Amino acid sequence: MNTPYQEALGSTLISRGIRERIILVAVTMSDRNDDQTQESLDELAQLIDTAGAFEVARITQRRDSPDSAYYIGKGKAEELKELCLALDSDTVVFDNELSPGQQYNLEKLLGRTALDRTAVILDIFAQNAHTLEGKAQVELALLRYRLPRIRRGAKAGLSQQAGGIGARGPGETKLEVDRRRISERISRLDRELDGLQKTRQEQRKSRGRSGLGAVAIVGYTNAGKSSVLNRLTSAGVLVENRLFATLDPTTRRLALPGGEPVLLSDTVGFVRRLPHGLIEAFKSTLEVASASDLLVHVVDASAFDPNGQIVAVREVLAEIGADKVPELLVINKSDLDPDSAKRLVHEHRGAVAFSAVTGEGLNDLLLAIGDRMRALTTVIELLIPYDRGDIVATVHREGEVVSTSNEETAMRIRARLADASVGRLSEFVVTQ
Repeated sequence: MNTPYQEALGSTLISRGIRERIILVAVTMSDRNDDQTQESLDELAQLIDTAGAFEVARITQRRDSPDSAYYIGKGKAEELKELCLALDSDTVVFDNELSPGQQYNLEKLLGRTALDRTAVILDIFAQNAHTLEGKAQVELALLRYRLPRIRRGAKAGLSQQAGGIGARGPGETKLEVDRRRISERISRLDRELDGLQKTRQEQRKSRGRSGLGAVAIVGYTNAGKSSVLNRLTSAGVLVENRLFATLDPTTRRLALPGGEPVLLSDTVGFVRRLPHGLIEAFKSTLEVASASDLLVHVVDASAFDPNGQIVAVREVLAEIGADKVPELLVINKSDLDPDSAKRLVHEHRGAVAFSAVTGEGLNDLLLAIGDRMRALTTVIELLIPYDRGDIVATVHREGEVVSTSNEETAMRIRARLADASVGRLSEFVVTQ
């Protein structure tokens, strides 16, 4: 018997071993223009391709508000049905989010699967999750998405009624059984992920006690975050020219030009209208951004609308509580579009142009990270006895030594140190 996860997965996955033929559908509301709709459809086509299917046609409609039954108007829905038959499409995918009722009505009218953007992103995440935590997070998001959409067997699945006192009355429907099983599975996954979240928090506390600064790489999907991590630390993280190629965070140690080390972490890529269920499920993974001292926000200089992607990333950061963390914009792929990179650096004060492929701008990037991290530290003066070489080594390891001088019984050191290090070395700090 299939698990609730397998059932949910089977009902939302686009790729099932063959390249499915997809028709894309979008509605342009009053707050958007036609160019924005086409740009969003282009991105949806990329998502479809990443999921293992391909676009055969697209259809759009301008409306003031969605139709309650089909999202698009009834006439446009009939037109979509004719197009499906003419092109022998397997599935229609809406760029807009469909309600369970709209999805049901469309599938009944069209005679084929109707999905929305959320289902496609969930499908891609399901294909790319490899760790136990990543698989649990994706399964949780899938089941939460699937639960209100279960409808099969609502009538045909009635269990046989048994006679006898206490046994009369309608049996539990298969629909109710499926919903109960999925709800129980969701509860179990919530508990498992809570435990993993506590483990992550303990790991972060341990890293905090080490006195090392924390830097998180964030950005739009396929902006080159993993490439940046590899270029800076030789991490060897998977790099592919497709959306959401990596979901699991990777942390590596990075030595800045001043000698001070920091912990550099990659994060899952963001996208416009990232499903809220995914953000909730991946909260423990995304917390690496909100718990960091600095965000390295990687932007694709060659993207069609890099500024729009910057806004989309910042919206997700605000949703996970990371919008107050200091940010350094890194305009990546400057080798592909130098003019765009120069324009973006000019528009965004403090931004750095960089190419993770060629390494051009690497020194500027390292210096910028170092400057930002030093701005978050405190310059203090310490008086360390000559017989405490271990403390001198700690200062050099955890901070940046500004100056040293020898006195009669101790060494006087001025250094930039994080607050955690200052607290541990408080007995050697010279009172200002």
